[in-house]
Amino acid sequence: MNRESCQTNRHPCYSFDAHHRYARMHLPVAPRCNISCNYCNRKFDCVNESRPGVTSEVLTPEAALCKFNLVRERIENLSVVGIAGPGDALANWENTKKTVALIKESAPDIIFCLSTNGLMLPDYAREIIELGINHVTVTVNCLDPEVEAGICRYVNYGGRRYEGVAGAGILIRNQLAGIEFLARNGVVVKVNIVMIKGVNDRHIPGVVKKVKELGAFITNIMPLIPAPGSVFQDFPRTCPKELNQMRDICKADLPQMRHCRQCRADAIGLLGEDRSPEFSMASGSAATTPAGGGACNDIEIEAHPVKLLKTG
Repeated sequence: MNRESCQTNRHPCYSFDAHHRYARMHLPVAPRCNISCNYCNRKFDCVNESRPGVTSEVLTPEAALCKFNLVRERIENLSVVGIAGPGDALANWENTKKTVALIKESAPDIIFCLSTNGLMLPDYAREIIELGINHVTVTVNCLDPEVEAGICRYVNYGGRRYEGVAGAGILIRNQLAGIEFLARNGVVVKVNIVMIKGVNDRHIPGVVKKVKELGAFITNIMPLIPAPGSVFQDFPRTCPKELNQMRDICKADLPQMRHCRQCRADAIGLLGEDRSPEFSMASGSAATTPAGGGACNDIEIEAHPVKLLKTG
């Protein structure tokens, strides 16, 4: 069994068996996003809400290292550090890269992963590999720019804003090119797909077939969460029966993740047991020194409560 396989067996988002045994930690060091999705509203935080893009604080890389050291002292089965927002990991590449480098120096055995919309993958895929990030999740909602334009209003790429079909075409092209490059170079790629009834649902089997062809390891078809304040706030949440029917159709091509919790950007612990409130840096509840000292003694912690996170 190679190193990537061993790591995947300890990654709760990539292995069903692992999610009962191993904990993950999402570090919210990436506040900016470079696309605008109709199902997303990051201008909201509620400690009782669990969905992507939600966090109670944004950390600097140094504060993220401090928090990691604290969590590692208290959660022995911590195996994965992920960067999943609250914006896009690659739209905040310097923060993402520095965070991974700091933690890798402190804990070389930890598994690193990141989640991205894929817009910047062609720009940073090689650096991702060189940094030792072996698991990457890319959200790909369809292959048709006309359909994607109804999901993503615009993208910011190369210093310009592209709206509608033009932006959607750039996004899809970069997603697919990035997935193929990563997979060919040994990165384990998971593809997330948000199932939106009447918008992209009939296109999902085609997405799964395509990303399989590009080398993806697994797909995660997720229900739409109609976020308050989003364009899709009045859309129906995807019916569990229809969601599972779609997964059953697509499992003929790729394994399907069925245990996803659509986690917050600051989630900590087992997938079914988020312990992030125990470790809030901004509130001071986690401002104690880890046993035996650690990085918290040596840096000034910067953790900023989040109430308004602008896209763009």
